Amino acid sequence: MSTLTVSVVTPDGPVLEDTYQMVSCKAESGELGILPGHIPLVAPLTISGVRLKGENNSDLIAVNGGFLEVRPDKVTILAESAERPSDIDVERARRAKERAERRLQSQQDDVDFKRAELALKRALNRLDLQKGQ
Repeated sequence: MSTLTVSVVTPDGPVLEDTYQMVSCKAESGELGILPGHIPLVAPLTISGVRLKGENNSDLIAVNGGFLEVRPDKVTILAESAERPSDIDVERARRAKERAERRLQSQQDDVDFKRAELALKRALNRLDLQKGQ
């Protein structure tokens, strides 16, 4: 079966480079499934998990925004940050979730609700992906 080379890159460096048969991710326009031979595409990604399916393996990556570039034989994900489930510090993600929830429940005028909402989404994404490994 045909495969795609998949690269996940962050400002801190590469997170993953391997070959897979399918990439499934969430763009701002909706869910995308990419197979070898897909038409060229560039799409902004949401805070979500990326599922990578190989012949005998399957990987998950927690992605916190960024862009997806698709070519017929290669997918590149340029992410603000990305983590494999084994690299996720669960306790740190739980603390971040609790902090964000407290900020969102706060009645103070100086709370940046959009920032707290994004922090909550990032923490939940990391925790969900860690559970799903």
